[in-house]
Amino acid sequence: MIRKIVLLGTLAVFSVGCKTPQSITQEAPKADKKKSDLKEYSKVITAEAKSDEGLFTTHFVDDKLYFEIPVALFEKDMLLVSRIAGVPSGFGGGYVNAGSKVNEQVVRWVKRNGNVDMKVISFENQSDEESPIYKSVQANNFFPILFSSKIEAWNADSTSVVIEAGGLFENEVEAINGISSRLRKEYKVKKLDKSRSYIESASSYPQNIEVKHVMTYEAETPPERDQAGTISMLLNQSMILLPENKMQPRLADYRVGWFTIDKYDYNSEELKADDYEIIRRWKLIPKDMEAYKRGELVEPVDPIVYYLDPATPEKWRPYFKQGIEDWNVAFEKAGFKNAIIAKDPPSKEEDPEFSPEDVRYSVVRYVASTTRNAVGPSVTDPRTGEIIESDIIWYHNHLRSYRNRFMIEAGAQNPDARTLNTPEAEIGEMMRMVIAHEVGHALGLPHNMKASSAYPTDSLRSAEFTQKYGLTPSIMDYARVNYVAQPGDEDVRYIRMMGPYDLYAINWGYRYLPEADSAQEEKDTLDKWILEKAGDPVYEFGNGYSGADPQSQRESLGKDQIKASEYGVSNLKKVVPNLVEWTSKDGYAYDDLDEVYRELNYMWRGYLSHVITNVGGVYETRKTSDQSGAIYEPVPSEIQENAVEFLNKEAFSTPNWMLDQDLLSRIESSEAINRIQSLQTRALENLLEKDRLKRMIANQEVNAKQAYTVVEMMTDLRKGIFSELYTSEKSDAYRRNLQRSFVDVAASYVKELETRENDEVLKSDIMALMRGELNRLKNDINRRKNRGDHELTKYHWEDLVARIDKAILAEA
Repeated sequence: MIRKIVLLGTLAVFSVGCKTPQSITQEAPKADKKKSDLKEYSKVITAEAKSDEGLFTTHFVDDKLYFEIPVALFEKDMLLVSRIAGVPSGFGGGYVNAGSKVNEQVVRWVKRNGNVDMKVISFENQSDEESPIYKSVQANNFFPILFSSKIEAWNADSTSVVIEAGGLFENEVEAINGISSRLRKEYKVKKLDKSRSYIESASSYPQNIEVKHVMTYEAETPPERDQAGTISMLLNQSMILLPENKMQPRLADYRVGWFTIDKYDYNSEELKADDYEIIRRWKLIPKDMEAYKRGELVEPVDPIVYYLDPATPEKWRPYFKQGIEDWNVAFEKAGFKNAIIAKDPPSKEEDPEFSPEDVRYSVVRYVASTTRNAVGPSVTDPRTGEIIESDIIWYHNHLRSYRNRFMIEAGAQNPDARTLNTPEAEIGEMMRMVIAHEVGHALGLPHNMKASSAYPTDSLRSAEFTQKYGLTPSIMDYARVNYVAQPGDEDVRYIRMMGPYDLYAINWGYRYLPEADSAQEEKDTLDKWILEKAGDPVYEFGNGYSGADPQSQRESLGKDQIKASEYGVSNLKKVVPNLVEWTSKDGYAYDDLDEVYRELNYMWRGYLSHVITNVGGVYETRKTSDQSGAIYEPVPSEIQENAVEFLNKEAFSTPNWMLDQDLLSRIESSEAINRIQSLQTRALENLLEKDRLKRMIANQEVNAKQAYTVVEMMTDLRKGIFSELYTSEKSDAYRRNLQRSFVDVAASYVKELETRENDEVLKSDIMALMRGELNRLKNDINRRKNRGDHELTKYHWEDLVARIDKAILAEA
C-alpha cells in the first residue's frame, strides 16, 4: 500500500485570523553543541524543582518552566488545543465564556542542531510520497515554526532533552492568543504587559500536557472600566499525543449532517485538486467481529465514557446520566450495545489519577457561572476525524433559560409551567435533553434545523403522537418547548426528545463496515442507506444557515410555520395577563417579571421571523446528481401571501395584548412605545431585506404566472401598515412609529444612490421598486391626508410626505 504524506496548507490558524502563526525564537547557537558543552542536568533541574511526570516531564525551577521531552516523541503528531479558562465580565459582549476554544492545530517537536523547534502541521493538503507532484506539494506547504528553544541539558541516559518552554506562554503568540483581531480593535488593545503575565500551572498526564497561563493586555477601552486599563485572561493550552493506530476516515455527505474536516487530494484523477470532507466521530470497533457481522449487538472495544464533574449537584446527576446514555438507543441501530457510558466522578481511592484535565477522561463539567448556555465541544484528530476527547460544559444559569421559556411558551396550556419554581420532574427532563443535545454535538452531529418541519403542525397537539415521536425527528434541532399545544390539549409532550433522524444519522456515521478497507470502499453502502430514506422528510437534513428555507429554522415547530406561529402568539396572549401573579414573590422586587416579560418579547419576535422566512422563501432538499428533481423550489405563492396577511395582523398592528398596564407599571415608566417600535422595525427590515426581494424578483422571471411578486407583496404590506390612510381612521402612536419606519426602510434603499455604497442594489429592480412605492404612498397621502379630524394624524401624514420628498431629492 502506498504510504501517504500529508502536508500543511497556507492556513494554520482558524479562530484568530488569517495569518501565519507568529514565531518566538530564543537565540540559537551558531553550531550544534556537543552534549558535553551543555549544562549538567542537575544544574538546570535543581533539587528545588517542582516536577510532574507524564507525556513530558514538566519542571518549575524558580519562575521558569522547563519541558523534558523524550527523544522518542520527536516528530510525533500532537494536537495543541487553546482554550479560554477565565475571562473578565462582559468579555466579547458576554458571548465568549470560560471553556471557549480559541484554536486547534497539530504540532511536532523537532530537534534541530542544538535547538528544539515546535512546528505547526496540517493534514488538509495531501499527496502520495511516490507521486511526481509530492515534491511540489511539499515545497508549497512549508511547515511554519511556532516556537523554538535551545537545548539546556540532556538527562542521565540521553533519552530526553530539557528546554525552557516559558517563552511559548509568556509572550504574545497569535496562534494561541485569546483575543481575536476583532476584539483587539474593539477594546483598543495596545500590547501584552509581560510584567503582569505569567504561567500559573503546568501538569503532565500520560497522553497530554496542560499549561495554564495568565495574559494581561494594556487596553484603552476594556470590557470593564474598573480594570485600570487592562484585560487579564486565563488561557489553557492542551498538548495531546495523537494515536499511532489511525482510524479509517469516513467520507462526509452533505445529505446527512456531520461536523467535518476539509481535505485536498493532489493525486486525484480529476482535473483539479480533489476537495472532499471527512466526518468527525469516535473510534468504535466491535469486540466480537463475527457476532457483529451476524447482526448481533456487540460492545465496542473502547466505549465512549463520560464522567460527571465532582461539582455536579447530586439532585441533577441522574438527569445528566440519562441524557448521556439516551444515545445508546441510537448506537444500537449501528450494532453496538453499551457504546456510551455515564459514570459518577471516582473518589481518590477509586482512581487517584482522575482529573478532568486528563485527556483520558471525558467530563460533563458543571460550571458555576451566570452564563445561560451549555456547549458540547470535542477534540478531533485532523488526520482521520477521530474524536479523541470531549468535555461537555453545563453552565449553572442555563436552568434559568429553561425555567423562563417553559413559563412563556407552555404557561397557557400547562399548570406546571406557571411558577418560577419549575417542578423537578419537568426541569430535570429539560436538563436531560439539553445534555443529550450537547452529547450529540460531541458525537459529531451539528444542528439539524430542518427536522421539525417533517411533522404536521397539528400533530404536536396530539398526546399519542408527541409521546411517541416527540416534537421533532431530531434532538439536534432547536425545538425546546411545545408552544403549538393549546389549552385543553391533554397529556401532550412539552419537551423535545431523541427522534428517528438521530438513530439514522448515528447508524450512518458509526456502523462498522468490516469489508471496506478504505473510505472510498464504504461509499456505495453509505449512499445506499441515504437513497433508501430519500423523499421522507423525517430523514432530511438542513443546518438553517441560509436564512432562505422556512422549513429549516431555529426554534420553529411543525411543517406550517404560519399556523405554528398563530398557535404560539395565541398562547402568549394568554400568558401576559398572568405574569405578575406567576413571577411575584413577597418581599422581592419585580426583577423576575421584568426578565420574563422581555424574553416573551423576544419569543414573539421569533414567531414573526418564522413566518417572514416564507416570503421569498426557497425550500431546499439536499440531493446528489444521481437523484431526480430540483434541489431548490420557491415557496408557493399562496403561502407567501398568507404569511404577509399574518404579519399585517400580528406584527404590523398595535400589539395591545403586550401593553398590559398592570404589568408595565411595575417594570418601566415609558419605554413601551420605543420597544414596540424596535420590534416592529426589525420585523419590517427583515421582511424587506435585499436578498429576500432579489429572490422574489428572480422567481417572478422564471415563474411569472404563479409567483407572489414583490409588487403584490409591497401593495399588501402598504395597505396593511397604512390602513388608517385608506379608512380615514385615527392613527395611534404605535402605528405612526411603524409607518415612519416603513418610509425610512424604503428610503434607505433610495438614499444609496447618493452614497453609491451598494452597486448590487443600485443595479437591481429594488431601487425602482422602492422609489415607485414611495411615490405611490406620497400620492395616496396627498389625496387623503385631510380626511378625518385628528390633527396629530394630519401632521403625521405631512411629515411622511416631507420624509419621502427628502429621500427622493437625495438621489437627484
